[in-house]
Parts: sequence; C-alpha cells; structure tokens
Amino acid sequence: MPIDPPSTEASASDFALNALSPLDGRYAKKVDRLRPLLSEAAFMRHRVRVEVAWLLALSEAGLKELPRFSTATKSWLADLVANFSDTDAARIKTIEATTNHDVKAVEYWMKEAIAAASIEASSAASTAPLSVVAREMTKASEFIHFACTSEDINNTSHGLMIKAARDDVVVPTLQTMHARLIELAHQHADVAMMSRTHGQCASPTTMGKEMANVAARLGRAIARIAHVEVLAKMNGAVGNYNAHRIACPALDWEAFSRRVVEDDLGLTFNPYTIQIEPHDWMAELFDAIARANSIVLDLDRDLWGYISLGYFRQKLKQGEIGSSTMPHKVNPIDFENSEGNLGLANAMLRHMSDKLPVSRWQRDLSDSTVLRNVGAAFGYCLVAWESCLRGLSKLQLDRTRIAADLDSAWEVLAEPVQTVMRRYGIENPYEQLKALTRGTGISQDALRTFIMGLALPDEDKQRLLGLTPSTYIGDAARLAARIA
Repeated sequence: MPIDPPSTEASASDFALNALSPLDGRYAKKVDRLRPLLSEAAFMRHRVRVEVAWLLALSEAGLKELPRFSTATKSWLADLVANFSDTDAARIKTIEATTNHDVKAVEYWMKEAIAAASIEASSAASTAPLSVVAREMTKASEFIHFACTSEDINNTSHGLMIKAARDDVVVPTLQTMHARLIELAHQHADVAMMSRTHGQCASPTTMGKEMANVAARLGRAIARIAHVEVLAKMNGAVGNYNAHRIACPALDWEAFSRRVVEDDLGLTFNPYTIQIEPHDWMAELFDAIARANSIVLDLDRDLWGYISLGYFRQKLKQGEIGSSTMPHKVNPIDFENSEGNLGLANAMLRHMSDKLPVSRWQRDLSDSTVLRNVGAAFGYCLVAWESCLRGLSKLQLDRTRIAADLDSAWEVLAEPVQTVMRRYGIENPYEQLKALTRGTGISQDALRTFIMGLALPDEDKQRLLGLTPSTYIGDAARLAARIA
C-alpha cells in the first residue's frame, strides 16, 4: 500500500483496479478506519512515539551525561510524534532503502530532524526556545535508541497499534452488532417459529430467542477480546539488559523499563522474554477474535437459511439486481459476503496465533513478515462484520410465513403429549407418539382425538387440548425479552 493515497480520481481508480488485495481495491473504503491504525505509516509513527518515550524517560533517569530536558525540548519531541505525517513516513522509507533496516531508519530520521532544528536555530530568525532545543537534542542524539534492540521498539509499537485497533474498531463494531441482535431479540421475543434440529421440524422457539442466543454468545466473546492484556518488553537484545547494565550499572533497568512500558505507553510489562516478546498475548487475542468470528459466521448461515425459508424478507435497494437472468431474485448477499470474508479472516488469525508464539532459540525473523499482515486480517474481519450488519439492517420479518410453517407441523406437539403421559405412568408413551407421528406428521384433529382418549387428569388434558404449535414455546419469550 502506498504511503500517500492517489492524488486524483483517475489514479485512485487505477490503483483500486490493479490492487492485489480487495482490501486495497474493491473494499478499500470499507477498511479506511483501520489505515491510520495498522498501516506501515502507522507502524512508523508508533516507532517514533516509542523512541521518544524512551528518550524522555532517559532524560529523567539522573544520568550526568543526559541532563533533564527543558520544557521547550519536551514540547518539540511531543510535536515530533503528534505531527508525524505521510511525508515523514516516506522519508523513513527512503532512508530504509539505504540501511535495509526499518528501525535504524527511524533513528536516522530523528537525527535528521535534530540536524534540521540546529540549522534553523542558527538562522537569524531563530527563537531562543529553538536554540535550546537544538543544543539539548544535539547533545542527546546518541541516546536515541540507547541500549535498545529493534524488537524493543517493534513489539511496543505493535502492541500500541493492535490495542488501538481493538479498542477503537474491533470491539465497537462487534458491540454495534451485539446491540442490533439484542434489539431484534426484544422486537421478536414472542414471535413463535419452527425450530429445526438436523434440518427437521422440532419443538418451537421464538425468533427473538434465537437472536438472544447469538447475542449472549457474542457478548461473552467481546468480553474475552476486550480483556486480553497487551504485553510488551524493553529489555535488550536477548531480554537480560546486557548492554544496559554495562553502560549504566547503577540504574534499575527493569524498573525503568516497566515505567516506560506501563506508565508512558499504557501497555503491560512482560519481564521474561527472549529478543522478542513471545507474542502469546497476540495469539490469545487473535484466537478470541476468531471465536467471535465463528459466532458471526454461524449467524450468517442461520439467517441465510431463514431468508430461504421466507421467515425474513429483505428491504429492496433501488436499482439493485439479484440475477442477470432472473429478475425476481433478492439474494442474501450480505450474509454470503460476510461468511466468505470471515473465512479469510480466521485463516489468517489462526495462522498468526499458531505461528507467532514459536521462535527458534532467542529469535528468528519469521514473525516479522507475518505481523505485517495483522492489518489484512483485521481488514477482512471489518468487511465481514459490516456486511453482516448491513444484512441485519435489511431484515423484515414475515409473520404470516412463519405462522403458516408452524401451523403445518402439529407433530411437534408429540413431545409435550408424551411427556405428560410419562408423568402419569401411561405405558409406552414415547412409542405411542412415535407410531402416530414419526415421518408422517399429524393433523390437529387427529392429535386432539388421541389426547381425548388418554387417561389423564382433566386439567392436564385441557391444557394439552389448548396447546398449538405457536403456543408451545416454553420460556422462549421471557428469555428473549430479558437479554441485555
């Protein structure tokens, strides 16, 4: 993906048409929310943020070689992060073309910024604060990336990026879906419908209860995603503070690193690592998202089926075509699109959760190229979730069709009849109803005749005679209405 978006409508169209991934082509607008969080430019911005946080902390550590920064210098460093632009990211890429090392390119870019400040400070128009910044930063330049390995910067940056994507996009989007399911559960709490187990007619439920089932599952999945701790480390080349201890033996480097990771960056410090943070937390998070995706995929398939049965109709969109040859078609394309993209997302998420925690000895580089695809995995998730949400917004319940389906299946009342017969010890109740209904169905009149001939207390007999498929829903309506 280029650092800067295409500058004209024509070039944007050309780029979309020639993109290898639909996330940068057909679905580009659908994943725009993720670009500022998970793109390569975002990765560079976070690297600068981490380098600045480490440098600022060093300036407060009491090292005689690095006096405390002035307010002007602290403000200049904060602006370096806040004003980081695509132009800055492009310059880092240019430097990387020479260094062939992405993190070192960030360090060199920061030193270029110091040199530029020094040149500006020497001009006639320079202000006193800029002169202070130039003097302090020139003296401090070799403390940029001090005692760090690249992974100290990368793992914290990945943590910041993924945490922001989770908190700002993943969880809110799933919460929107969760809220919509709860709305449907309440709206259709008492709409009786046929259940189907093994695809066959089964004891009735309500449409609201089926939505509540999914909402309950998704709510638990969202909680798991939200509560994964984002771990990070800043402990050097193999996790032992080797260089730190040699350079500055009097400093408590573990406590120092913990403060930077937790207090300055807002992540959770991991004290036991190799060169890389072992990525176990990422595996936990990606697995949690994949489990949520499986729930959404299950919903997609069920709603596809309910649309096929006619339980739901879909709101029409002006000008939309369902088939190039069959004008009547209104296809459940949103749920199909969601299902397909969830499959892609989970393939990537599960590969990452399997791959990332595995490293040869103290590290190998196979994790690096995989981590560059987190944005793609989250992108396919977002496309899928938005498609499902769009499909949910189009659903229109067909109460007449649902009622007719129930009214043609009086055999589902074999269950309550044989259960009441069991209570009163009538011989072979299951077998009697099996012979009466299995594979053949039964009419309302035939079932009433059977009930009338049973030796049951009058109160129980009347309750069974008053039962219909649409009233045999147990506590479904209550359970649906209380979901929150």
